[in-house]
This record gives sequence, C-alpha cells and structure tokens, in this order.
Amino acid sequence: MAGPALPPLVSGAWLAGNLDRVRVVDVRWYLDRSRSGRAAYRGGHIPGAVWLDVDTDLSEPASASGGRHPLASPRRFASALGRAGIAAGTPVVAYDDASGSTAGRLWWMLHALGEPAAVLDGGIDAWPGGLTAEVPSFPAVSRVAVPWPAQRFVGAGEVAATVARTAGTAPRPVFDARAAERFSRGDPEVDPRPGHIPGALSAPWAGNVDESGRFLPPARLRDRFAAA
Repeated sequence: MAGPALPPLVSGAWLAGNLDRVRVVDVRWYLDRSRSGRAAYRGGHIPGAVWLDVDTDLSEPASASGGRHPLASPRRFASALGRAGIAAGTPVVAYDDASGSTAGRLWWMLHALGEPAAVLDGGIDAWPGGLTAEVPSFPAVSRVAVPWPAQRFVGAGEVAATVARTAGTAPRPVFDARAAERFSRGDPEVDPRPGHIPGALSAPWAGNVDESGRFLPPARLRDRFAAA
C-alpha cells in the first residue's frame, strides 16, 4: 500500500483528505478496567479504522519482572499487524482519546522499525467527519518479525550509571513521564513499586499537550524540557 510520507503528527483535516492512502488504527485503552477499548471502538470509530489492543497486540503478558506492559516481541507485533492487514511499508495513522498517550506507543514501535507512522493530533475528537460502527475487513498479510533495534533501548544498568554520573544535570537526563503524584509516591493500585528511579526528573506526559489534547508547538516543548 503506497502512501504519503508521514510527519509524527497529522491533523484531522489532513487525515480526512488522505483517508484512502493510509491505514488508520484505533488504539484506545483504559487503565480504568470498567471501560474497554474494544467496546469503545465497536461503539464508533473513524471509518476504515482497525483496532489493536495495547494489552495483547502491543505488549507481552504482564509480569512481576516485566511490569504491566512489556514491549511486544517482534513475532507478536508482526503477527498483530499481519492479522490487521497492515503490510510492511503501509503508512499508519494511530489515534486514541487520551491525548496520544496510547497511540504514541504504536507510533514509536513502528517508527523504531523504520515504518511510516503518525499520531492523529487531538485524537478521535480531532476527526472532522462522522464515526461508524462498521468493522472493516482487510485481508491478512504475512509479515516478517523484525528484531527491535538495539540502539533504541538502554538497560536498567545503563540508566543507573547515567543518573549516578549526571545527577540529571548533564547531557543525558532521565525523565519520568508519569503523573507527578505517581513520580513522588506512586499509586498502590497501579505501581507495585512506588516512587521513581533515583536521580530521574519528573516530566509528566500530560504537560506536552494543551487543553484540547493537541501537542504543544515544538518551541514550547523545547522550553519545557530545557526548564526541566
């Protein structure tokens, strides 16, 4: 599926004008388990969108050592994309209803593999057209399981060495993107290990977006992280 080159973010108007040139993926997911991303998708989604599950498609099973959402193995991720009919090289636009906080996971996974991907800035609320409950049917495709690039990751030992060496002030600070209250004391229902990595700096992800859930301009984001 040939399509346009994608920036990290696209607007609702851009998506409406290019809907037939990209594959749209609904990545809605809720920490509140009384709600269901799948149910939200079935209740109404952007026309042509498929749904991928953060828990089972973009993550390995939760564990005490790996946390709630360990990164999906290359085989699991390739299988999920293949079942959704997303061939290698297909431009993907991901969206959620949480200011990009879950759509960003799919974006990063595709971006890390060199695949064209973008996040719908502002999420489903930015879509200018109507929603549909019709679930599209795309033929499954075969995808090769591509290993995650080692240069995209650091291990716990390297993080520990970094914070010890820089104390968060020199070239490689470590940022904690969770909510400030989780950084400071944790949430016993969410964080089995409260607090944060010693030396890490708090930079809650919600501070990257405005009141409408759209990302702040690059200059403001640069200023934010410089100040942090």
